[in-house]
Amino acid sequence: MAENVTIARPYAEAAFQLAKEAGTLAAWADALGFMAAAAADSDVRQLLSDPTRTSVDRGFLFLASVPGELTDEQRSFVRVLAQNNRLALLPEVAGMFIELKNDHERNAVAHISSAFPMDDATVSRLLADLQPRFGRHLEARVSIDPELIGGVKVAVGDEVIDASVRGKLAAMATALQN
Repeated sequence: MAENVTIARPYAEAAFQLAKEAGTLAAWADALGFMAAAAADSDVRQLLSDPTRTSVDRGFLFLASVPGELTDEQRSFVRVLAQNNRLALLPEVAGMFIELKNDHERNAVAHISSAFPMDDATVSRLLADLQPRFGRHLEARVSIDPELIGGVKVAVGDEVIDASVRGKLAAMATALQN
């Protein structure tokens, strides 16, 4: 849903600026995660789409459904979203906020697919080798993909490093066909 992302971007950027100026990026990330989870709930979604409720009512009802404590700034943020009928966009806002936070803090997630289970020491060595290449602190998310046959495939953002046996076989097949 590219349209939702386009609409959510200014809200995520506004929340990021507020959090950055206040030095509360982690607290905002947690709060937006709670808000996104509440907005994704089917009962809450039904409430948000109820045409008989005003935007003010939706805002107050939504705030009551959010677990955890919110600051006054965060509550005001929810009210602005409610007034503009944008509460349903909170999952997109939260995701974009996390991307902005990670860029600011020079963090990224490395999605590592391996043909076989990897122990913590191997993952740590792999991350240590990859961090200078990406110039960021990397957090590993490891999954097992037996179709790789052997080796690993690493995705950080839009960049993919395919060091799997399957990837090398595909590259060899392409080279032989050309």
